[in-house]
Amino acid sequence: MTVDLAGKVATVTGAGSGLGAAMARCFAEAGAGVAALDIDEAGAAATAAAIGDELGVPTTSVRVDVGDPASITAAASHVEATLGRCDVLCANVGVQQFGAIDALSDEDWQWVIGVNVLGTVRTVRAFLPLIRAAEGFRRIVLTASSSVLSPGVRLGAYQTSKFAVMGFGETLRDELAGEGIGVTILFPGGMITRHLESSVLARPAALGPTEVDPADLDAMLAQKPMADGDVVMPEHAIRNLLADLEADEPYSVTHGSYRPYYEARRDAMDAALDRMERS
Repeated sequence: MTVDLAGKVATVTGAGSGLGAAMARCFAEAGAGVAALDIDEAGAAATAAAIGDELGVPTTSVRVDVGDPASITAAASHVEATLGRCDVLCANVGVQQFGAIDALSDEDWQWVIGVNVLGTVRTVRAFLPLIRAAEGFRRIVLTASSSVLSPGVRLGAYQTSKFAVMGFGETLRDELAGEGIGVTILFPGGMITRHLESSVLARPAALGPTEVDPADLDAMLAQKPMADGDVVMPEHAIRNLLADLEADEPYSVTHGSYRPYYEARRDAMDAALDRMERS
């Protein structure tokens, strides 16, 4: 990456572990200060401390619940007060909910949509004034999922939410293009993280418990078996992220062997357009 991020600040939600922590370190290695945000306050603090100690960049951390509008607004104020700016925003928080469509409750949908969709919208809305106040290199990264490109069974709520994140991101990119603020949608595949565990822990008690049913995982793998390289460490998954942001690419795909499924879906859409145009 040739863009100098020294003096810039990257804010990453979900930075307490996994993909978010890897993103935070990636920006710090490029010279940016980092604000690590997570509902896991201790995890966010650990990420910020490790980055600051090892790489010597300014950092801060704060607990944030993107399901709570007041929490994300307070987090934006904290970042402004401590680091003074935000040049890159990664709205990365997401929760997972497995289950067949007819087995998902209203509470399941409420939780997943509230965090993954509305949480993303709230994060962008809260931090956009800071990004607009900055100059030069400014980017927003929205974490969708490779399942948007290749949907599978037992992921109805999660995939629906990530389709919405993609639609939101594409609209946001068009709306901010004239201001020189780039928006990139990230499509990560399977990674070795605490995502399932952290999702279970993050679910509000008022919505009732959730758990991973092994039968759902079996059904997913039976439909689309995993190949070598389909599950990687998050540091490997984001190896191209900075270059994609520098080029202001609209999409960044991390890894996975699902291209044939995506191409079959794309071909079916092309065929539908062809039929329409012939009629």
